[in-house]
Amino acid sequence: MTTYYSNGSATTSLTSDDLREALLETFEKIGRPKKTLILPPDHTRLFSRAGELTGQCYEILGDSITDIMPALGTHSPMKPDQLDHMFPGVPQSLFRPHRWRDDVVTLGTVPSSYVKEVTGGVYDQPWQAQVNKMLRDGGHDLIFSIGQVVPHEVIGMANYNKNVFVGTGGAEGINESHYLSAVYGIEQTLGRANTPLRQILNYAQDKFCQDMPLLYALTVIQQMPDGTLHTRGLYIGDDHDTFFAAAELAKEVNITHLDRAPKHVVAYLDPAEFKSTWLGNKSIYRTRLAIATGGRLTVLGPAVEEFGEDPQIDVLIRKYGYRTKKEIIQLVAENEDLAANPSAAAHLVHGSHENRFEVIYAAGKLSADEISSVNYTPGNIDDLMKRYDVSKLTDGWHKDVDGSEFYFIQNPALGLWQAPL
Repeated sequence: MTTYYSNGSATTSLTSDDLREALLETFEKIGRPKKTLILPPDHTRLFSRAGELTGQCYEILGDSITDIMPALGTHSPMKPDQLDHMFPGVPQSLFRPHRWRDDVVTLGTVPSSYVKEVTGGVYDQPWQAQVNKMLRDGGHDLIFSIGQVVPHEVIGMANYNKNVFVGTGGAEGINESHYLSAVYGIEQTLGRANTPLRQILNYAQDKFCQDMPLLYALTVIQQMPDGTLHTRGLYIGDDHDTFFAAAELAKEVNITHLDRAPKHVVAYLDPAEFKSTWLGNKSIYRTRLAIATGGRLTVLGPAVEEFGEDPQIDVLIRKYGYRTKKEIIQLVAENEDLAANPSAAAHLVHGSHENRFEVIYAAGKLSADEISSVNYTPGNIDDLMKRYDVSKLTDGWHKDVDGSEFYFIQNPALGLWQAPL
């Protein structure tokens, strides 16, 4: 197990040429593959530079790239214009949809004893290691997973083998992974690399993927207060050390430590990236460790038009709403439809304000009644976009029109904010 390329620091800023040289160096070391499957993220990770890296792989490897499968997880399939936007110059004929309910095989089972051990007894069910059948049966001599390591609500630090077991996973594995993490606790998970779920996925990779030619390219991206992005690191390898090196840098550059807890946070959801609360609730996940008790979060989501991207999950969100962890665990025990979809239950837990702060959700394409029905406070998107002009605001502290103070975040998906509560 090897790290083939490692370059990163809090002051590094990698260019396109740097990324290309890293790929060339890696392919020189491992040899040119004959049949390659690339696993990039979808458009919800637009700023990961995975699209650019995928395009560079296509330019370098050409016809040896036979399949590209965006790691959708439960997200909606990418549309042609989204593919062109994220992967310019890459033929759409190479892209394969991941159908998480159908095209899945189970590689093995992580035993309940191990799950119980790593969760400290909080959860004791076995976990099914599932992937898209193309990974096992496609006959590839390289499966190249590309993505960004960044603080994450379900696994602590996103990407690495999460891109495989969740991004191309099946209903059972995805559902169980999200729910066990939610029961364990989002506050104990966010921004940590070696979480219980990460240990479970590492176990699965070590035990069940020995014959799978996996290689990972992991970027670390920092957004500056003025909105500019710097690629602080790139790590390419096939082992856990490659991930932990990237996670250590992400911890340094993607977690913002505030000296005091804001009573008001305003978070913007870019219309090109966020069209559902399923995705847009990163505004809640990534700020919940910073917002003062009794404070509020204002979410500006001009393109938010639905709750769940999956129709079944959308129905469940509308039915049960974002409630406290204790309430959701009870509802799972009492209701078959929610128990049958644990990832939806986990999402409801993660999106809850736990009655500790208020969430004002200004969704451009959802009604006030719809927002109220899921236990958020509706906000008028037109009025709030005028009050908080995102074209003029930078990340950080600002004065509101009433003289009060608020903290603005222009893309909550790119970091994690913490403050002494």
